[in-house]
Amino acid sequence: MAMNFRTRDKEPPEINLIPFIDVLLVILIFLILSTTYNKFTELQVNLPLADAQAQQERPKEVLVGIDRAGNYSVNRVRFARTDAASLATALHAATKEDGAEAIVVIHADASARHQAVITVMEAARRVGLTHISFSAQTPGSAQSR
Repeated sequence: MAMNFRTRDKEPPEINLIPFIDVLLVILIFLILSTTYNKFTELQVNLPLADAQAQQERPKEVLVGIDRAGNYSVNRVRFARTDAASLATALHAATKEDGAEAIVVIHADASARHQAVITVMEAARRVGLTHISFSAQTPGSAQSR
């Protein structure tokens, strides 16, 4: 009697992905529930207040004012146009003697549009003015208004 030790065809090992997917879904649900979401509409930003020393007047400053309606003034002279090219021309005229060493100081109203400030920065870049500063008022002087 001969024994036939023939090996049976083994089935290839099968990887069961269902438990793996279940664990990933539980982790995903945990992360979704434990994460808090902040909405941009809930941000309250009041930038124009700063607790700093009073600014000293420097001769190479170009003062650019922006009111809440988006009107500009260059060195306390009201400026009628609101585009960057016209504002760049006014900044260039205001910095003829000082050149690129002049400092642009932006006095923007707290309610002024962000685009108005960016327009001043773009105009300063066109003229080659690289020193830009923003003015702010101390919290005590804001309450006295």
